Amino acid sequence: MKAIIRKVIDFAKNGLNGDTSGHDWYHTKRVYSAALLIAQGEGAVDTDVIEIAALLHDVMDHKLGYGDEDRARMVKDCLWGSEISDEQIDHVIYIINNISFKGGKNKHVLTTIEGKIVQDADRLDALGAIGIARTFAFGGHAGRAIYSPEHTPDAPGEDSISHFHEKLLKLKALMHTETGTRLAEKRHLFMLEFLEEFYSEWGERV
Repeated sequence: MKAIIRKVIDFAKNGLNGDTSGHDWYHTKRVYSAALLIAQGEGAVDTDVIEIAALLHDVMDHKLGYGDEDRARMVKDCLWGSEISDEQIDHVIYIINNISFKGGKNKHVLTTIEGKIVQDADRLDALGAIGIARTFAFGGHAGRAIYSPEHTPDAPGEDSISHFHEKLLKLKALMHTETGTRLAEKRHLFMLEFLEEFYSEWGERV
């Protein structure tokens, strides 16, 4: 099994090479580590599925214009000829095609504990200090303004500060696991403190 994980790691590194949007290999590496940590508190789980899904979750991402079928082919190509079963491959595909927040429009609720673990790990990396850094990295990548004062938490726009209200501050309540919820709480509070300081320095408060 170690050989296939090494292969998947190399595949993910290659697929994420050059990313400047905050969805790079280091993001994937953090999600992978967080998923394994969360899995320790969830009893009997398929760690092979968790590891592979965590490593592949951002390769050929929907945000880059790829669809579910593209990502399914990618997983099958990566795992072809390995000891991973067809059922496990299908499980990995199910997870990576359904964990994305997708601007709040993804209403699908993952039904497997492995999927919930990987989703919690991915959401954790959107929170706290790392989450703040990634928000502005993605904003610069997408050509977004840092902040547009005409937008409010109740009516967010396309600027990076609006992204906190549109997505990031909602994630704590969406965590599935006890470990994920505990870790998210601390990071959520840090983001609130950041926003308070940001608005204070800007000259406005929510």
